[in-house]
Amino acid sequence: MSQTKVAITIEEGILAKVDALVKRKVFSNRSRAIQAAVQEKLDRLERSRLAEECSKLDPSVERAIAEEGLSEELDAWPRY
Repeated sequence: MSQTKVAITIEEGILAKVDALVKRKVFSNRSRAIQAAVQEKLDRLERSRLAEECSKLDPSVERAIAEEGLSEELDAWPRY
């Protein structure tokens, strides 16, 4: 995956925490730490958007969709 260099402004206290993580070898450098934090935040936002959309579903319709064809599939499942 290609990468692009960006400049950011960050509070000194936050940067100190990032530097502490780098010093403890949690991340190899500041860039990796910040990249991981941004990715985690994006993932959380995506999950909360999905949860928000799911909350709009009618529970009875959602249950019917989830159970559709389930009885046929159960016969095909291996026994444990």
